[in-house]
Amino acid sequence: MKAKQVDFVTDCLACTKGAHSIFSMLDNESLIELNINKSCTSFKKGQLIFAENALPFGLFCINSGKIKLSTSGSDGKEQILRLVKGGDILGYRALLANDRYHCNAIALEDSAVCVIDKTFFLQLAMSNQRLCMALFKKISDDLKTAEDHIVSLSQKNVRERVAEALLFLKATYGFEGDGQTINVQLSREEIADFVGTSTESTIRLLSEFNSSKLIELAGKKIKIVNYAKLTKTANLQY
Repeated sequence: MKAKQVDFVTDCLACTKGAHSIFSMLDNESLIELNINKSCTSFKKGQLIFAENALPFGLFCINSGKIKLSTSGSDGKEQILRLVKGGDILGYRALLANDRYHCNAIALEDSAVCVIDKTFFLQLAMSNQRLCMALFKKISDDLKTAEDHIVSLSQKNVRERVAEALLFLKATYGFEGDGQTINVQLSREEIADFVGTSTESTIRLLSEFNSSKLIELAGKKIKIVNYAKLTKTANLQY
């Protein structure tokens, strides 16, 4: 299925997301080689980027847009495992382990993605110590995030988890120009899938937060109006 084209930079040397990616330490010669050994495409909102149990053929580098990684339980309910943005990489675990993907990658909005050839990337990672160390750090950071999420799911009540999820969305995607509106739009069901609760509970708690003036709701847009109180509700300390 052909995706609608979105604007993005296909030259690694000119990519504005480079400063936020694991490839930021590469010299110009390596970036030119990277540029030769990749292809770029775009995906519409809701489109599948790669499927659970598929075999990897390259490393996905997000040029622009927002993407969710999710899987389905035995009851068919989706569980969102991770949320990513421009500059992030996808599919590296399966690629490095020579394994199948353990989840689906789905565009949350129109997104631009570059795919780096599998053989080239593995050779580059093995020959470049700084890139190899950046990969180790990426794996470690993602593992810590996953562990924190597991602790939250197991030890916090739903109210705390919903508040924490909103803060996590802000930390991941930042604010819009007003400095208060979270710069991503998820459905109530998607927020519930990330929190690990029912859509009904999520709707009720967001409404309570809105009434208590922790947040303001405008469709899928969520504005944080009392950051300190929302942080306290999430039982977090910064």
